[in-house]
Amino acid sequence: MEEIESEQTEIPRGGPIYIPNMASRLTKVPDFETCLVRLLQELEAELCCDSSQLCEDDDLSVDELKVYTEEELVGMAMKEAFQDQSNAENSERPGEGESSSTFDSSIVSLSETSCKDVVPRKNYRTPKKRKVQDSYIAKVEQLAMIKLKQDEDKAAARLHSFNSSCKINECSIPSSDNSERMKSLRSTDSAKVKSSDVQEHIAVLYPETLLCVEVYHNTKKMTKTQEFLVLGLQTLTELRDRIYCLTDQIMQKAGEHDPSGYFLIEEVFYNDMRDPFAIDYSEPVFDWLRNSKDEALKKWECIINGELQQKQRVVLGSVAASHLPHFKAIDMHKARFCDLRFRLGAGYLYCHQGDCRHTVVIRDMRFIHPEDIHNRAAYPIVIFQIKQRVQKCNVCKIYRATKVTVDDKWAGENPCYFCDYCYSLLHSNDGAPQYNDFLVYDYLHD
Repeated sequence: MEEIESEQTEIPRGGPIYIPNMASRLTKVPDFETCLVRLLQELEAELCCDSSQLCEDDDLSVDELKVYTEEELVGMAMKEAFQDQSNAENSERPGEGESSSTFDSSIVSLSETSCKDVVPRKNYRTPKKRKVQDSYIAKVEQLAMIKLKQDEDKAAARLHSFNSSCKINECSIPSSDNSERMKSLRSTDSAKVKSSDVQEHIAVLYPETLLCVEVYHNTKKMTKTQEFLVLGLQTLTELRDRIYCLTDQIMQKAGEHDPSGYFLIEEVFYNDMRDPFAIDYSEPVFDWLRNSKDEALKKWECIINGELQQKQRVVLGSVAASHLPHFKAIDMHKARFCDLRFRLGAGYLYCHQGDCRHTVVIRDMRFIHPEDIHNRAAYPIVIFQIKQRVQKCNVCKIYRATKVTVDDKWAGENPCYFCDYCYSLLHSNDGAPQYNDFLVYDYLHD
């Protein structure tokens, strides 16, 4: 049992992660939109043909569906029963055309009978009460069947929304359950889009495609750090500007921030050349491919085929030779997501600050729907942000650490974390350092 559990891939709380060889075929956003629109049109035509008679008789819409509570059903049953009782009493009353003598004679005969044999009053009304009670029960059972039918219709109600004659309230406010779909299951610190954060409103044209893009940690390769919703018409630079990495913060504090970077997606380098001081990271790669073609081909065969097939080729010589892909470079700010050729679920490369590499996965692709944000200026939307782990000061154990020292002779731990106040108390005297035979770094988070 322990061996079986060790062989299974650990899935984090956030749902699916990047697993090699679990990817779709090559696709593009325009191909997806064309295929999906055709499928929706075929489905709409099929539903209209199958339910044309039903739609003519009684169209059903989700917004028009009224769900009755048990109290309302009982009240309706009582009201209908009383209505039936009053109608029955009105039908039993004598007509206006009857003579007064007949009515008087009936009263006389009734009085004589009552004088001879007095019968308790309740015995005459017992059958009537029982009849009314049976009528109440029958009405309640009938309306209970209506409620049961309503529960069954709720599951199938959305099928009727494909019919063009069925109107949906466009001004309806999405429920809280639907808004929860925007959140990732693993998200412990999800970012929410506030109206104050977005300065302008740019309408999103339908049909618009949304892509779910995941970014993984640079060293902990199986740890997802961020998840975005991006529009198909947005550029790759808009996504890059929203990616958070601790390396960027460290290099910026050190005054060595490099604006260069690239995405490698299906044999294409998308270089960020917006800054005048940016460097084309792909140029050394192209130089190596031109000058060391044999070595590059050997490494490429090892990546594609693996070590086992390499050994089979040496022994049997039956494995077909591989060919180097035709790499090319494109400016990142000129490339939109709708122009990319990619595989859903495949791992691609994002490189910045020299050699800080992240795995980027395009996880999902779908049409925008009414519950989504219809403001282009709000995208890319961060729907997941990993919760950052920070250290407290090792001295006071209260404040957040801002400094970390290494080989500090007066520190209780190595490395040791300090807040600004505790660090100044231990290491400075009237603004002058007491000793400097240690290393100190700014601390942001783990």
